[in-house]
Amino acid sequence: MHLILFLVFAGFCLGGAINLLIQSHPINSALSLIVVMVSLAVLYLLLGAEFLAAAQVIVYAGAIMVLFTFVVMLLNAGREARTMGSRAARSIGFPAVVAILAVIATVILHAQSLGVARLSDGLTNVPGQTNIELLSTVLFTKLLLPFEVTSVLILIAILGAVALARHDDTDPQGSAERTDK
Repeated sequence: MHLILFLVFAGFCLGGAINLLIQSHPINSALSLIVVMVSLAVLYLLLGAEFLAAAQVIVYAGAIMVLFTFVVMLLNAGREARTMGSRAARSIGFPAVVAILAVIATVILHAQSLGVARLSDGLTNVPGQTNIELLSTVLFTKLLLPFEVTSVLILIAILGAVALARHDDTDPQGSAERTDK
């Protein structure tokens, strides 16, 4: 049953990612990204990481995607112009993607302990200790600085989006511009 669920939601994840790339309208791309995030949350559930699945839905599929959607709507991004891409991107990009996928397939096929996933990084799992307690111990002891730096970077990104979206009727010197004479 786990294998069937994995294959179904991995297919949803890949389909959403491909749809994200081929969509020309930004809102449709954002909705495809939500499908990818929710599918990843189900894959986390299948791995037994309930907290990560809930955080994936709440933080990424909820908050971040709402922020993306509001920014797209605020900037009033319309239909993008289609280009054929550069010749170098087509001649180098496709073989590079094939090579990377071949390396990943080789690693997956030759992996000895592919099904083993452990959260404890040098920590001992006390009987009765849940995955959430173990994750919070790692997050707030060993990974505290990257966790706080990430929160500051997200705050800076939000402030930058608001600053870029703000419409002022003043020029850089501070005097009001007049369009009618």
